Amino acid sequence: MISVAEAIQIVRQHTPTLSTERVQLQDALGRVLAEDVVADSDLPPFDRSQMDGYAVRAEDAKSVPARVRIVGESAAGRGWHHQLEEGQAVRIMTGAPVPEGADSVQQVELTTELKDGTVVELQESVETGKSIVKRGAEIQAGVTVLSAGTIVNAAMMAVLAAFGYATVAVHRKPRVAVLATGTELVPVDQKPGQDQIRDSNNYSISSYSQLAGATVERMPLTGDETSLLKSQISTAAQSCDVIVTSGGVSMGVYDVTKAALKELGAELFFERIALRPGKPTVFARLPNGTLVFGLPGNPVSVAVTFNLFARTALLTMQGATDPALKRETAALARSVKGTTDRESYLPAQLTTNDDGELIAFPLKWGGSSDFVAFALTTALAIVPAGMKSVEAGSLVNVLRLP
Repeated sequence: MISVAEAIQIVRQHTPTLSTERVQLQDALGRVLAEDVVADSDLPPFDRSQMDGYAVRAEDAKSVPARVRIVGESAAGRGWHHQLEEGQAVRIMTGAPVPEGADSVQQVELTTELKDGTVVELQESVETGKSIVKRGAEIQAGVTVLSAGTIVNAAMMAVLAAFGYATVAVHRKPRVAVLATGTELVPVDQKPGQDQIRDSNNYSISSYSQLAGATVERMPLTGDETSLLKSQISTAAQSCDVIVTSGGVSMGVYDVTKAALKELGAELFFERIALRPGKPTVFARLPNGTLVFGLPGNPVSVAVTFNLFARTALLTMQGATDPALKRETAALARSVKGTTDRESYLPAQLTTNDDGELIAFPLKWGGSSDFVAFALTTALAIVPAGMKSVEAGSLVNVLRLP
C-alpha cells in the first residue's frame, strides 16, 4: 500500500494539462484562468467620494460653524471638472469624482444648506483626506489582479468585468465518463427487487465532477461482466479525458475492474492505498492517454476517494494552482478512532466557537455504506495512521468538501 500523499503525488505527476480556450465573461464562473488578469486602469480611476456631502478645502472648515459658497455638483458619472477655490464647496454624491482643489468631503448630516441652496454651513471641522478614496488606492494600472491557475468565483467576476475582460482565457473543461459496476444495481427510476439496490454512485460522482469543472456522461450500468465493462470503457475512452468507475476493485470473484483494465492494456499506477475508507482505489492510464479512476463501491468510499484523487486530477487538467482540497486545522468536538495501518478520513461538520476557532464535529456513521449520514458532511477529519484514537479537544487536520 502507498500513502494518501504518495497517491496524490502520482495523480498529479501523470495528469496532463488540457488546452486553453477563450470564453465569454458570463461563462467564466467556475473556470480556471489560463492567463493573468491585469488591471488596465487605476482603481478608482479618480479621487472618489465615499459618501454624500460636500467637497471642500479642510482649511475653510478650521473654525466652525463655517459658511462656504456652493458652486456646483459632482455626481457619479457626471463630475464637476473645475478648480475649487477658497471659500467654495461642491455638492457631491457617493462614488462621484472629487474636484481639483478639494481635499476632503464633509458628510451631509454635518451640514446645513442656506440661502436657497447657494451656501452651505459646515457644522464640524473636517480633516484633510476625510471620506476620499485616492486614485489608484485599490489597484494601479499594470498590476496583476488574478493569476493564471485561479478558479474564478462570483466575486472575481466583478474584477474581470471592471478591467474589460469581455472574453477570458481558460483551460478546457475535462470530459468525464461515469460508470458503475455491480449486478445488484438498478436504475434510479426502478424499484429494486430482492437483493438489489438503486444506483447512487453515478449521481454523486457526476455531481462532484461537475463541481470540479467537468462535463459528464453517465454510461449504462455494466453488472459484473468483464467483457461488457471492457466495451463500455473502450467506448468512453473515445471521447473522454477521464473515466471514473465505482465498484469491482477489491479482491472478490466479481471484482472485474482491474482485470478489464489490464486486458485493455492499461498502465496501473496504484491499486491499494493506506486509506480508510477507500483502500482498494485504482488509478490507471489507457493506451490512448485516457485516465481511469477505479473507486470502491461503497458510497462513502466513493465520496472520499473521488475528492482526494479524481477531483485533484480534474483540477490539475484545468491548470489549477492548488487542485487539492483545502486543508485546515480544527479541534475535535468528541473523540474518534483510527487504525494502525491506514490514515482515516472521517466525516465531520465544521463550525466555529465563540472565539472564532474551528471545531470539527465527527458524525456518527455506520461505515462506508452509510451515505445517509454522510450527506451531512462538510469536511473530512484526518486521523494519522498508527493512532488508535484521538481525544476530544485535540487538534486535527481537516479537508473541506465542495
